[in-house]
Amino acid sequence: MQKYTLVKRFHDDCPVCGKTHEIEERKRISKIEMKGEEVSFEEHYYYCANASEEEKEFVPGVMLDDNLQNARNAYRTKMGLLTSMEIVAIRRKYGLSQVDFSKLLGVGEVTITRYETKAIQDEPYDIMLRLVKDNPLQALKLFERHEDLFTETKRAEIKARIIDEIDSDGKEYLSRQSFGAEYVVYSEPSDSNGYVVLNIGKIEAMVSYFAERVENLFKVKLMKMLWYADALFFKQFGKSMTGMVYRHEAMGALPIGHYKLMDLENIDVKEEMSSSFDLMLHVYPIKEMDYSVLNEDEKSILDRVVDKFKDFSTKEIVEYMHKEKAYVETEPGQIIPFSLARLIRDF
Repeated sequence: MQKYTLVKRFHDDCPVCGKTHEIEERKRISKIEMKGEEVSFEEHYYYCANASEEEKEFVPGVMLDDNLQNARNAYRTKMGLLTSMEIVAIRRKYGLSQVDFSKLLGVGEVTITRYETKAIQDEPYDIMLRLVKDNPLQALKLFERHEDLFTETKRAEIKARIIDEIDSDGKEYLSRQSFGAEYVVYSEPSDSNGYVVLNIGKIEAMVSYFAERVENLFKVKLMKMLWYADALFFKQFGKSMTGMVYRHEAMGALPIGHYKLMDLENIDVKEEMSSSFDLMLHVYPIKEMDYSVLNEDEKSILDRVVDKFKDFSTKEIVEYMHKEKAYVETEPGQIIPFSLARLIRDF
């Protein structure tokens, strides 16, 4: 029998055997081919212990729709597209209905409804959605281009909401642009970035995740922990987590643009005096950080890194990293290729 996890038990009329008894809701990881790609997704189903072996499982219509949505989102994630939940979050960020969001984007009125439910967006639509997600100034430009599609009252409401987002997100957008500019030459998957393009949202979540679990986390130690997270993930899954590119430096592996990384709005850093009277960057967790950008495999790797290094001093983690073949076999200033991460010491 395929491995499953019990979600809940309840008493109800069973549509399979026609009796009232305890029914189990279960979930499991299933595979499906979608648009020529095999994807793994979380599938829910009900289980009737009274039925014959081939009829014990049943899936009502609503649950089937949810399972298909899980499969579509698994495909989106694999192909680097926004999930349906992420599209909903963008729309709600601007306080828009599905119809109004479609109008703002200048697409058919049912387009967003389809992307949030049953359809998978094409790459050009995904790019446009990401522009609106990351840059409220882009949302304002699109709104001004299509504002004649709205009533006067609705125009005032939407514009006010977008301007509020510009006020609150402006600094974040500029800091992301500044850090992202460091990676323009690494915009394609390669051995340098672990075959993943830069994902700033994931980096911010990882930094906060570490800061929640490591007391007195300072910049140098954080940089080593980020490299170990990327390297271990690459060793196990054949790709990095963040898309960052690391250089061989005197203090170990340092990501390109690390100074600008620390300026990101969703990374809480304070300059503090150490016991030796040196100014150091102390990293703190972000309250209410959205960790949904990290999947269970990624969190597992982060936990391994925390368990290994949480009690290491900065000096100890630097010395530990200096003994890695990825460091020993590269020269100062050289990019540390992720292919060398396969030689990392396991822990």
